Amino acid sequence: MDLGKWVLWGLLLFLAVVLGNVVWVLGVRRLYRPRTAPPQLLKARCQDGWEIAVHARRAPKRRFEEPVLLCHGLAANRFTFDFAPPYSVAHYLAEAGFDCFSVEWRGTGHSRNPPPGRRYTDFTIDDHVLQDAPAMMELALKETGAKRAFWLGHSMGGLVGYAAAQGPLGHQLAGLMVLGSPVFFKSEPLLRSLLGLGVHAAWPARLRQEWMSATLAPFLGYVNLPLSDLLVNPQHMPPQIQRQVFATMLSSMSRKVLLQFRDWIENDTFRSYDGRVDWRAGLSSLTLPVLVMGGSSDRLASAENLRKQYELLTTSDRTLHVFGRDRGDKMDYGHGDLMFGTGAPIEVYPLIRAWLEARATPLPAAVEQPLVSPTLPA
Repeated sequence: MDLGKWVLWGLLLFLAVVLGNVVWVLGVRRLYRPRTAPPQLLKARCQDGWEIAVHARRAPKRRFEEPVLLCHGLAANRFTFDFAPPYSVAHYLAEAGFDCFSVEWRGTGHSRNPPPGRRYTDFTIDDHVLQDAPAMMELALKETGAKRAFWLGHSMGGLVGYAAAQGPLGHQLAGLMVLGSPVFFKSEPLLRSLLGLGVHAAWPARLRQEWMSATLAPFLGYVNLPLSDLLVNPQHMPPQIQRQVFATMLSSMSRKVLLQFRDWIENDTFRSYDGRVDWRAGLSSLTLPVLVMGGSSDRLASAENLRKQYELLTTSDRTLHVFGRDRGDKMDYGHGDLMFGTGAPIEVYPLIRAWLEARATPLPAAVEQPLVSPTLPA
């Protein structure tokens, strides 16, 4: 067989493998997609023309004026907060009477419509702070008629909240809740090495790790992935939930965002992409209520890290809660355990609800709201 035929057979084999993987991933995502009524899909246009998706989960009986903005972290999407009950903060808070709006940051999920001349990987965390956050806030306030909203962010979503609260958006926030969000970045060597590899693997634009996670999802619960405890302790999650989370919740990462995280880790800082705005120093200027939460075994946002950021806050209404066995909790929570650990719906969610209810504005009478279509016309 001549060289040309070997090349042809090699190309056909490569295409078959790629096609097979695509079919496998699509099938896995369909099989493990959360079986629950989808939220209403809304679109918010940012000042720079980027269109982001905001998923609205309405309260059947709305009891409070302020909506809750649910903001996911790096490499995640709206399923972080709007999953299938009982592992769904959006469902939980909606039943308590709060309208919930789960964002998908630009470049993620349904938010892949950049303006002309931009790629959907061309953004930094600064864009989440200066563009996405105001657009999401404007939409939520318009939809509910409220004057202010609460912010709940997990991991990077909490960091975006910290930064956004220091700007013009601050007066529109009724309170800020951060969950597993580190503002100090002196990390262990392993994390530094992994991030460095991620930056290189993301060249020239993004890291598509969601394909690998979806490919391997059906095997979780039977075997554990290496280093999976960095994200979530598999011993704290039911196997079926592990498979669903890894099949549907992970998203690709922009190389620019990874470069920004590398700057934070290498220089132990929390600042803008150009280095001009020190968001960590700005924490002392916040005057709104802040709830700092995390897990006692979280290797990305350690208990020490949470205590240090809590000490930077000077607002009169600040609360620190580290979930763990030393407080009588069911488990020593890791990073993702705060959302999907077996104890989260009975220990983490109720604390969030109680904190919100103590600070939200009750409506004179509960407002019954009809079910709405999951999507808007194009």
